[in-house]
Amino acid sequence: MTTRRRLLLSITLGLTLGCAGAKPASEPGALERVALVHGGAGPWAVAGYRMGDYALQQLGLPRGSFKLEVIHHSPAQVQYTCVADGAAAATGASLGKLNLSLVTTPAPENVATTFRNRDTGQSLTLRPSASFVQRFRDVPREKLGEAGRTVLALPDADVFEPVTP
Repeated sequence: MTTRRRLLLSITLGLTLGCAGAKPASEPGALERVALVHGGAGPWAVAGYRMGDYALQQLGLPRGSFKLEVIHHSPAQVQYTCVADGAAAATGASLGKLNLSLVTTPAPENVATTFRNRDTGQSLTLRPSASFVQRFRDVPREKLGEAGRTVLALPDADVFEPVTP
């Protein structure tokens, strides 16, 4: 990415994240990290990133930790499995490290991602919020990047919610 493009992206993100009630991602470069892993930074992948980032904070684990296990439950449909790539971008979990897995579920209503600290057993399951699903269910391909930037700036509760056992 050129210096000019980085500067424009930083300015755009700064303006977007400055909106009232917005919660910026925990680090600069979040969209680039998602795009590096996923190939783009659409809303569902960015939601997965936000969920993974939140889970790391809650579990007290650093990115790339082998102590973290991530299990994503979703139908075998690209829109819903994008969340797993976003979670991988945030956490550093991967198939090769054997700490990222996908469990196929029959219905979109069952989309959820469990993050577990293998050492302590502490876990957290998050799912896209109902308002997120309604707003970003059918985003046209040409608007995915714009929608991803929007998701990056939304408050946590507008993106995901905890699943209580």
